[in-house]
Amino acid sequence: MTSSPVPELELDYTLSAYDYELPSDRIAQDPVTPRDTSRLLVIDAERNLLHHHFYDLPNFLRAGDLLVFNNTKVIPARMYGHKLSGVPVEILLMEPLGNDRWLALVKPGKRLPIGSTIVFADNVKATVEGIETTTRARELQFHIPADANLDLIIDRLGKLPLPPYVTDSHTDPARYQTIYAEVSGAIAAPTAGLHFTDELFQQLQDRGIDKAFVTLHVGIGTFRPVETEDITQHVMHNEWCEVPEQTIAKIKETKARGGRVIGVGSTVARSLESSNFQVFKGKTNLMIYPGYEWKVIDAMVTNFHLPKSTLLMMVASFLGKDGREFLMSVYQEAIAKDYRFYSFGDAVLILR
Repeated sequence: MTSSPVPELELDYTLSAYDYELPSDRIAQDPVTPRDTSRLLVIDAERNLLHHHFYDLPNFLRAGDLLVFNNTKVIPARMYGHKLSGVPVEILLMEPLGNDRWLALVKPGKRLPIGSTIVFADNVKATVEGIETTTRARELQFHIPADANLDLIIDRLGKLPLPPYVTDSHTDPARYQTIYAEVSGAIAAPTAGLHFTDELFQQLQDRGIDKAFVTLHVGIGTFRPVETEDITQHVMHNEWCEVPEQTIAKIKETKARGGRVIGVGSTVARSLESSNFQVFKGKTNLMIYPGYEWKVIDAMVTNFHLPKSTLLMMVASFLGKDGREFLMSVYQEAIAKDYRFYSFGDAVLILR
C-alpha cells in the first residue's frame, strides 16, 4: 500500500532532494531530564516558526482536541552469541514468525548462510532456516530447553537496541521507552512520545484534551534506507499495527465536534492513515510522500529525522504545497539554533 507514483520524476520524488548535512554534535546522545524540558519547534498554520519547550505543548492545543499515541513497547531485541566455530554473532530480532521462529538481522551476515547454528547462553541455540529477500534478514528457528519460554529468554538475554547513531549514551535504557509503553513488540521506540510526562498528561487532561492509543510495532520498515533515486519505487517493509474500535470512536467524535486529531509520531500517522477511519488490525507498508492526501491527521508531533529517510518524506508531505522545500529550510533553522536531533533530541509540532 503506497501513494500513487507520479508520471514525471520531480524534485519532491528524488531521493537526493531529501539530503542535508548535520554536524555530529547535533545528534543527541542522551535525553534531557525531565523529559518535557526538551525544546519544541512549533510550525503554526501560517508557517511561522516558534521556539518553545515541550512543556508548552498544552498552550498550542484546544479543549476538544485528541492526542493519539503509539503504546508499543521496545523489546530487548539485540542478542549476542557465537557460531559453532566460536565466531561472535550479533542479532537484532525484527518480527516473530510463530513457533519460536523470528526474523532477525544478523552480523556477520555473509558468514551465516542457511543451515548455520548460533549458540547463546543458557543452552539456547538458533538455526538459520531462510533468508528474506528485501532486507537479507535471517529466519531463525530457536531451540530452547523443554520447560523454557522464548519470550522470557529474550527478556533475560537481550539488550535494548539503541539506534546506531547513539554511540556514547550514558542514559538508563528505560528512558528509551515512553511512559505509556504497554504492548511489547517494537525494535525501536516511537520517539515523539518520549517527551511526555505524567505531569504533562495531567495538564492536558485539565484543559479538556483527550488521548487515545494505537499500536504499531516499529520495525525495519521505518528505518530501512531508501535505495532508489525515484522514491516512489521504494517498497516499505510491513509493520504490524492495530487501531482499536475505541480509538476510531474517539477520532470520529473529535472530528464531529470540530476538534483536531493530533498524531504523536510518524508511526501513529501511518497507523491512522492506514486505517482510514476504520478498525484496523494487520500489517501496513504505507509509505507517505508529497502528493499524498491526508485523511485523518490534523496536526503532528514529531522529532527531527535522518536525511533521505521515509520519515522526512512523510513530514514534507504533511506540510503540504512546497512542503519539502520548506522543511529543508526549517531543518537549517533548527541546526542554526542548536536543536538536538534524532531519537533523544527535540521535537516539532506541526499545526496545519
